Amino acid sequence: MSESWQATACILCSQNCGIEVQRDGRKLARFRGDRAHPMSQGYTCEKALRLDYYQNGKDRLTSPLRRQADGTFEEIDWDTAIREIAARLANVRDTHGGESIFYYGGGGQGNHLGGAYARATRAALGSIYTSNALAQEKTGEFWVDGQLFGRPRCHTSGDFEHAEVAVFVGKNPWQSHGFPRARVALKALSTDPERALIVIDPRRTETADLADFHLQVRPGTDAFCLSALLGVLVQEDLVDHAFLEGRTSAYEPVREAFAAIPVADYCARSGVAESLLREAARRIARARSVATFEDLGIQQSRHSTLSSYLEKLVYLLTGNFAKRGTMNIHTRMASLAGGREGGRTSPVTGHRIITGLIPANIIPDEILTDHPKRFRAMIVESANPAHSLADSPRMREALAALDTVVVIDVAMTETARLADYVLPASSQYEKWEATFFNLEFPRNVFQLRAPILEPLPGTLPEPEIHRRLVRALGAVKDGDLVYLHAAAARIAAEGRDAFADAFFQVTAANPALLPLAPVLLYETLGPTLPDGAASAAVLWGAAHLCAMSYSESLRRAGFTGEVRELGEQLFDAMLTHRSGITFTVDEYEETWKRLDTKDKRVNLAIPELLTELRGLASEDPSARDPDFPFILAAGERRSGTANTIFRDPAWRKKPADGALRLSPTDAERLGIVVGGSARVTTRRGSAVVPVEITDTLQPGHASLPNGLGVTYPDGDRASVASGVAPNELTASADRDWLAGTPWHKHVPARIEAA
Repeated sequence: MSESWQATACILCSQNCGIEVQRDGRKLARFRGDRAHPMSQGYTCEKALRLDYYQNGKDRLTSPLRRQADGTFEEIDWDTAIREIAARLANVRDTHGGESIFYYGGGGQGNHLGGAYARATRAALGSIYTSNALAQEKTGEFWVDGQLFGRPRCHTSGDFEHAEVAVFVGKNPWQSHGFPRARVALKALSTDPERALIVIDPRRTETADLADFHLQVRPGTDAFCLSALLGVLVQEDLVDHAFLEGRTSAYEPVREAFAAIPVADYCARSGVAESLLREAARRIARARSVATFEDLGIQQSRHSTLSSYLEKLVYLLTGNFAKRGTMNIHTRMASLAGGREGGRTSPVTGHRIITGLIPANIIPDEILTDHPKRFRAMIVESANPAHSLADSPRMREALAALDTVVVIDVAMTETARLADYVLPASSQYEKWEATFFNLEFPRNVFQLRAPILEPLPGTLPEPEIHRRLVRALGAVKDGDLVYLHAAAARIAAEGRDAFADAFFQVTAANPALLPLAPVLLYETLGPTLPDGAASAAVLWGAAHLCAMSYSESLRRAGFTGEVRELGEQLFDAMLTHRSGITFTVDEYEETWKRLDTKDKRVNLAIPELLTELRGLASEDPSARDPDFPFILAAGERRSGTANTIFRDPAWRKKPADGALRLSPTDAERLGIVVGGSARVTTRRGSAVVPVEITDTLQPGHASLPNGLGVTYPDGDRASVASGVAPNELTASADRDWLAGTPWHKHVPARIEAA
């Protein structure tokens, strides 16, 4: 056992809490929260204790693989793999255009540097279409942010530490976290008589159990509940008139829309007692500060983009914006959402592209066609769309129809099994890594993580993989780097100023090199960085862009000097502070400076969504297909589930973690007893699954956990699947009309005793 504790981070959710690890050889043996981490401050949940199941999984990849004619794989050397992949992708580019090469992934929880370097490979190929998990979740919310605040990247975060009232819509932070030290904050909220916790959720979750108000909506009726809540605020004149008049525009059409909401009727349709909803609305209205959080419960259900809009109107109509304890626009190290929407659409179906991402549910439609602009090749990095996207059978069909599929990953995933080439990446604990989920306000934190293990033999970090691909494609040649290498050689004596000047001169003289900047920096600046941190070279550019965007925020965080000095100090701090750094500190007034509307006012009216709102009046949310009378939530986060980087089923300590949850009423009616099983059937598939009977669900509502159904080696036998893969049961056609986000939480189903 190693006696030293090494600082790193958990990689199981967007919070990436700082942890410390003790090793036993190559085994990650002991874990504890890192008290030096400026955001998590020693906090961690129980899931981080099991990270060795990721690090030392039996299905780790250790050699490039090439598919043979019979469908099996053979090991090949790296030079052969890179050469053949570059040739095949270049052929697709030269024959059909670079836009026919589709890129999916580039992230994964806490695994973001690879995505930054992938931009260079995409530029070398002319690949312009991309997608990732955000297109299954957040694009509707990002689009609403753009309409309200000017740009999708004007993303807000809640100041839950100081909020008098916290509102969670389709969100169970006890299990899914989503903001720093979530369980500590929830306990503080629930035990303080001067504060209140409001939860809107069809399930009685762990968070709902702590709540002062649990508005237990019927599945899929969040838009009705939120509309009724806003109806009360408008009709009882509980809005903040001074804020609306001084800081917003286009309130009148919004006021008219909610003045007409039949509150009692919409409460009945959503299954929430009118008296409870009115009391919750009044508690929001009289609070000094309110912070809200929406998540997959509404973002993957009916009327998802509309519900995102309504959730934001709750805090905006009550003036809970740009002040302590409310919602504020945060800084970022790298943007997860794009700039202004440019009206781009997908090449085959013409679907709206939000923040540069193709909606995940339409990917098969962009492949399974004879359209001349269809996707012909796909690069998949740190992602598993054959398992994680709706309608897995159709996604597998789409992957099989492509000319070339290349997968870059740590393990032999379901998608990797369908690829033409598989490239083995080093794990997150074997390479330099970082996360760009920097979403906090007023303090924002960034952590560059050093490797705590040597790379598994045969693997490479993604930055090196992309360097080799860009070189093999001929996009960067030795002659392009002569001046930069010379400038880099002088860094030890002169600092990085001369290198910066050289970089700008080289890219100005040859603008085609600018999109390849990650690889240029990796090859020239990278070798000068301490402790072998070449992969961090791309962060030098990110640090300077951050300094240009948020110079005053950096100064409040303790950095000094002019903008270029700020960028250099920030980059040096990244490289030297193993537990992370606070890179910006904000005053609440900064939120108004980040608003990007032309008049610097919040634009309240979104015509497309006000039209959808009016359409609720003619909708019967209780209507069910008699063949599929249940609503299945396909992908519940539980204590024994996480993202699918945990592939070994042994990490789950309770066999029931994979069970279908049913209400006692439904179990009795179906004749299912404790320890029994059920057959779940949807329009797309069927599965037999063990049943857990729980009073946390309403009759007619059932749930399956996320993270199951992946294949894993079982001793000497072939890989077997553990549990049910939820997307064997979901349909890609079931999606939001505007953002294309899936309805994973609202799947019509039939359930029978098995």
